[in-house]
Amino acid sequence: MALTFEHALLPLVFAIVAALYASVGQAGGTGYIAIMGLAGYGPEVIKPTALALNVIVAAIGCVRFARARLLTWRSFYPFAILGAPFSVLGGISDLPHRLYQPVVGALLIAASALMLRSAARAAEIDQTASATPPFGPSLLVGAIVGYVSGMTGVGGGIFLSPLVLAFGWIGTRQAAGVSAVFNLLNSAAALAAIWTVIPAMPEQLPWWMIAVGIGGLLGSSLGIQFLQPKTLRYILAGLLLAAGVRMVFV
Repeated sequence: MALTFEHALLPLVFAIVAALYASVGQAGGTGYIAIMGLAGYGPEVIKPTALALNVIVAAIGCVRFARARLLTWRSFYPFAILGAPFSVLGGISDLPHRLYQPVVGALLIAASALMLRSAARAAEIDQTASATPPFGPSLLVGAIVGYVSGMTGVGGGIFLSPLVLAFGWIGTRQAAGVSAVFNLLNSAAALAAIWTVIPAMPEQLPWWMIAVGIGGLLGSSLGIQFLQPKTLRYILAGLLLAAGVRMVFV
């Protein structure tokens, strides 16, 4: 049964998770972490694998949101200036095994609460949202979220998006595009930082990468063309809550 789950079902589950997350500009790191934890993998394998899968889905999201003109240089570079280097610092920092899932889970639940508060008023909030985020606060938020993302193996957009939407710095679809770039930069930086010290990656990784790539293409199309801002925020809140509860209580 373990072989059946790992070889046959895991790629399908990864594809579904990637599609859900990609619809809101996320790369799916928290979902991959939960799935691999359920499958019995340890943090030493989960962390680099989740980062590798993040890179695939986030890269797809960057291209799709940029082509849809929902992503501009000014909307994301303030977060990236300190986000990427602090992600490297986080990537070489390790949480004790007993703290890893509770800490990440608690952060996700807190982010879900932020998202739920704004979901019902998404259209109204988007109308009054700024076209570009403030530079100074964006630097600080980018540094904090970058460090947390590198330390936990999560791309960071899953934490960044709820914050910028709660502050009203940019609109819902623009925040999705910014999250995709942030996920790509931080995941790639953190993965590069730990590349020489990670154990052998799972032999199924190429199949998982293909699966999340397919899911990322489908999900990003849904987010850009079909789903309304209110729906996108509820999806993001649900993903945050489900992943957080899974990591804290299961």
